Amino acid sequence: MTVLVVSGTGTEIGKTVVTAAVAAASQDRRVAVLKPAQTGLAPGEPGDAAEVARLAGAHVTAVELARFPEPLAPETAARRAGLPPVRPYEIAEAAQKLATEHDLVLVEGAGGLLVRYDGEGSTLADAARLLAAPVLVVAPAGLGTLNATALTAEALRTRGLECPGVVVGSMPADADLASRCNLDDLPVAAGAPLLGVLPAGAGSLGPADFRARAASWLAPALGGYRRPG
Repeated sequence: MTVLVVSGTGTEIGKTVVTAAVAAASQDRRVAVLKPAQTGLAPGEPGDAAEVARLAGAHVTAVELARFPEPLAPETAARRAGLPPVRPYEIAEAAQKLATEHDLVLVEGAGGLLVRYDGEGSTLADAARLLAAPVLVVAPAGLGTLNATALTAEALRTRGLECPGVVVGSMPADADLASRCNLDDLPVAAGAPLLGVLPAGAGSLGPADFRARAASWLAPALGGYRRPG
């Protein structure tokens, strides 16, 4: 795959760290990470794309299309800031351009799959359709994740989008019963294999340690060597 869209079942579930892990596991390739809409940060503050590059390494090109200061959905944040929203075709054009210069382009969404990017209700799924790109789903480990994952997978299927698999964004070291059982149940809910499990706190590792360990968290389909669940 040249372009891989990374979405989630919600917000604050580890999409950025998963994106960084996929980038780090592709150290022999030229990788670009595209963040269409960065919200909740002031100008000059490092955003998600920069964090991926920091963790994954110098082979990563970080690109951010738009930034809105309030920590809200992209459409709401753009409207409140009086700034133009990010349109799906702009995301697709940027990703396609990056794909001519890189071996892999990772497009990291904001929040869940159907978060609004503009006043017409456009979503990350619309950009993925324009790109004909697969969408990797990042999910939390605990109770409630199966329903959210199933809904996300259903939304992808109804739009004719491929889901290569699901990745658990943060697995606690002392995982409870629900989290442990979900490792078996998430592939059923997603209708796609479990392609990775990142330990809680992975994003707090030093870059060198993160890069050394990233492949062990991911299945071969994402450049790692973990056996798919």
